[in-house]
Amino acid sequence: MHILVTGGAGYIGSHTCVVLLEAGHEVSVLDNLCNSSAEALRRVEAITGRSLRFVEGDIRDPAKLAQALEGGVEAVIHFAALKAVGESCEQPLAYFDNNISGTIALMQAMEAKGVPRLVFSSSATVYGEAKTNPVDEQAPLSVTNPYGRTKLVMEQLIGDWSASQSGASAVLLRYFNPVGAHPSGRIGEDPQGEPNNLMPYVAQVAVGRRERLRVYGNDYPTPDGTGVRDYIHVMDLARAHVRAVEYAAGNRGCRAFNLGTGRGYSVLEVITAFEEATGRLVPYDIEARRPGDVAALTADPSLAQVELGWRAELDIAAMCEDAWRWQSGNPEGYA
Repeated sequence: MHILVTGGAGYIGSHTCVVLLEAGHEVSVLDNLCNSSAEALRRVEAITGRSLRFVEGDIRDPAKLAQALEGGVEAVIHFAALKAVGESCEQPLAYFDNNISGTIALMQAMEAKGVPRLVFSSSATVYGEAKTNPVDEQAPLSVTNPYGRTKLVMEQLIGDWSASQSGASAVLLRYFNPVGAHPSGRIGEDPQGEPNNLMPYVAQVAVGRRERLRVYGNDYPTPDGTGVRDYIHVMDLARAHVRAVEYAAGNRGCRAFNLGTGRGYSVLEVITAFEEATGRLVPYDIEARRPGDVAALTADPSLAQVELGWRAELDIAAMCEDAWRWQSGNPEGYA
């Protein structure tokens, strides 16, 4: 298929572009580069030996959207969004505008062009303070921060849109915590400014880019007091998007799937795993909890195994080794 990847120059988007190209799909990318780099796309082409089409622009720009959807696009994988929980608490209106307005603009453009398939990059934050772990897709939906609110609203809008369109299909992928990098070390996570996610922060401390890791909270009701999350290798996640877009081609309506391993690791366990995998020490300081964070969240990924034929294959050691290969080979990211 010819697939448009919005936010395709970003962390998960660039890895998904690799897997799409390797699977034989034609790829177009729309990205405004607000938290990504065009260098990532050049490296995607080098890794795969295939070219892609890049349109630099904002998803809220109708002209750029129309341009990106040219050439017979048959499906869209939608990553383009702001994604930091803490920042969303400080700037909720910016998140509502970018994430929700951007998704509406995308669906309007898809409808105008007759593009019927959408795979959406959602998040486990739509489960809020989960009452049980692991969480399946039938768990109550709620939010604890503006970022999660945007993801939940976007899911609801996509569900309504797909129900209104004859022949439309949408897949909502609720990921847990993506980490790691392409095994080549050529592409990886390169956040601008201080990382909001654990693994790139750990890797930047290990490479000497930052002095110490800041651990937000050690008084959660978890075995060691630090937050527990279900970490998933970005390459496993990328494979899931390819399966999802193929699923959307053969199934109508809107379905949600959890993407995780089903195994949770605390912040301190991730630090230990990283040190064991890389031989690098990661000094850290304990600080107060961040607004909007929850104590523990792990996935029940069994529905994706049954319906998509997908399961996570890479363990925490591979996640740490690949993250370190990327960071040690690119200490300043794509700069």
